[in-house]
Amino acid sequence: MKGGDDVKIKWHGHACFSLISSEGTRVLTDPFDDHVGYELPRVEADVVTISHDHFDHCYLTPQLGHPEIVRNPGTTVFRDVRITGVESYHDNNGGKTRGNNVMFSFKIDDLQIAHLGDLGHPLGPEHVLALGHPQVLLIPVGGTYTIDWQEATKVVETLEPRIVIPMHYKTEALSFPLDTVDNFLQDKVRARREMYSTIEISPNSLPEEREIVVLSYI
Repeated sequence: MKGGDDVKIKWHGHACFSLISSEGTRVLTDPFDDHVGYELPRVEADVVTISHDHFDHCYLTPQLGHPEIVRNPGTTVFRDVRITGVESYHDNNGGKTRGNNVMFSFKIDDLQIAHLGDLGHPLGPEHVLALGHPQVLLIPVGGTYTIDWQEATKVVETLEPRIVIPMHYKTEALSFPLDTVDNFLQDKVRARREMYSTIEISPNSLPEEREIVVLSYI
């Protein structure tokens, strides 16, 4: 999956990804602190998106430099990246249990990427409309604090992305009581586990049929 205008997507663990445009604009999603279990991302960023203010999604370190922080619904344009925040909830109780959650839709190099943060409920028509037609979907699958693997499967079927990258699930590094990615992968025809943490994607390199790609955090 390589081409001239690739977007680089690197998983740092949990819900934290680096999204890097072909022009070098660096977006970091949901950075975590050192209580989570993963090694802290040692990267600089131009933009940091924060889905909600929990310690495992909003930890800002000097290492990041002086990025623009995006944490609210609405649209922001930074250089060659367009970011749209979509309001949702961290639970299935209208936010009364765990508060709000902001999903983000990124337009980078003509590639539409959606990061659902800690989504805790099924998507409504208004969410689907606001997210548009993501070609790449970064989705929580571990349950407990988010949608579980069954609900995640329904979200995938609703949004119809070409590439699905699961996140926010139990690994050997993570200290939280989440489900592993295994249940989400069951009965999925085109799913693969990769040995690397980075994937490069362009609109021209998208698979014809949907693929689930499990990235490594190492």
